[in-house]
Parts: sequence; C-alpha cells; structure tokens
Amino acid sequence: MPPSQRRVLIIGGSFAGLCVARDLKDHFLVTIVDAKEFFEYTPGVLRAYVKPKHLDALTFTLYPVIEGRMGCKFIWGEVTELNGQDRTATVKPMFAQEKEIIDFDFCVIAAGCNFGVFHKWGESLWFPTIHAVARPEGSWPHLDERFLEGRRRHILEEYASIQQLNEKSAQVLVVGAGFIGVEWITELQHFFPKLKLTIIDALPQCLGPLPAKAAAYCSKYMKKKGIKEF
Repeated sequence: MPPSQRRVLIIGGSFAGLCVARDLKDHFLVTIVDAKEFFEYTPGVLRAYVKPKHLDALTFTLYPVIEGRMGCKFIWGEVTELNGQDRTATVKPMFAQEKEIIDFDFCVIAAGCNFGVFHKWGESLWFPTIHAVARPEGSWPHLDERFLEGRRRHILEEYASIQQLNEKSAQVLVVGAGFIGVEWITELQHFFPKLKLTIIDALPQCLGPLPAKAAAYCSKYMKKKGIKEF
C-alpha cells in the first residue's frame, strides 16, 4: 500500500535543503540525503582558517536537527544516480556496503555549487571535498571531510600552513578585491601580522559594485594596516 502522504526527497542538507524541508515537512514525508554528517555556515569559513576554534560556531551535526527537531528523515550518504522517469534515487549510505534505491513523488536538488573552476571536481577551500569520485583526486585525499572531525583537521592543516608563512614574514597576494577578498586579507593581517600583504583588482576601487564610501573606508583601513592595494 502506498504511503498516505506524498514523499519528497531532498538532495543536500545545507541552506536550501533545510529551508525546503522546514516548509514542506507538515505536508509531505520528507527525506534529506547529504554526503557529509554536518552543516557548515560557508560565509563564515574564512575566519575558521585563521582561528580554527571558530569552526564550532559555524557547524552542527545534521542528524539530531533533521530527525530530532524537524521530524524529517536523514540519510547520511551520497546520491549516485537519479532516475526522473521512475522517480527513484540510488543512494550509497555512509556505513553500508550496498547501494539502496529510494523512491519519491518529488525531488529537490539542493546540492550547492563548486567554486574551483580550474579543478576537475570544482574543489576549493570553501567547501569540504565529500563525493566518492572526487576525494581520491582531490588535493587532500588523506582527509575524510564527510566527517566533522575530518573537516576540522583540514582547517587545522591550512592554519598551520599560514602560521609557517607568518613566521617567515612571507609575501601573500590576494587576487580580487571584492568584499570576500577584502575580508580575507584583513583577517590575515589581524591574526598573522608578520605577513606582507598585497591585494589587487582590475577595478579602480575595492568592493566592486558596493558604495564608494564603503570602498574608501576599506581602502583607508587597509592602508593603515600596511596592506598594499593595486
């Protein structure tokens, strides 16, 4: 006998996936699948690379939130195939040897995006590397970032690398003076004051399309802190 409520499968347990689940859970049987065990607040991750303990403020484990507080089902695993005609998804659960087939009435793909346009799998420091085919070909295959502890160890490794640069008073160039570039270089200056920092952009002012007063304020601040701007 089919279930009395229609079923929604959500691929991805980050911002969009959790928001959709919250809005649909009272009307559908909702299942969320994510290849990692945790949520990470991506916009704040730059601070974690210069202050690793900040990762605790950016993350939480998905299972108790999705199943305990939201009343949805959570599968920690990876969707490897999606069949729209049959309305089925093939999922490899984290701790299972065999793949499973999940059927649904509706599917929402909220798997996010990749920023690393020069990498085969879109890898970048913004996101953990979590998919089975991408991990062996990634830049840090010795770390399993599907686990929160693996993500933490990666953050610590990057932090140690920046520490070494700071000890050598190394020169660091940040390419791109949008709000993210400005945030990153000022974070570096604050936590690693020995670095010799330069930021460069094709536009005549930093912060891109943001107000000129904001750009002037940031330029003044960076100059005061000894950050070269071109």
